[in-house]
Amino acid sequence: MQIHKDLEVWQKGISFVTDIYQLTNNFPKEELYGLTNQIRRAAISIPSNIAEGAARQSNKEFIQFLYISLGSLMEVETQLIISKNLSYISEDIFATTQLKIEELGKMLNGLIRYRKSKLS
Repeated sequence: MQIHKDLEVWQKGISFVTDIYQLTNNFPKEELYGLTNQIRRAAISIPSNIAEGAARQSNKEFIQFLYISLGSLMEVETQLIISKNLSYISEDIFATTQLKIEELGKMLNGLIRYRKSKLS
């Protein structure tokens, strides 16, 4: 069984979730059950799917969970663009968060490529 806590991408995913929670703390209260909840759930899905996939028996299953994690990351990115357009977050905060999204995306894609290379 893969130890997910040793994976840098999982560690960065956990840190990203913390950042997202702090970022969404300032969203309007009327968004609590809308955009705030949706962004948080998608962010939580990123490291959660890495952990679940790492616990699976096969590389193929792990890769599938990594793809789900990548999809959740893109969901967060989309929701943050909407948040920026609604002026819930500033351009600066969006740009900083976008860099973290890009880094996580590269790490996930790298791990997917690596795991695919181990399929035989």
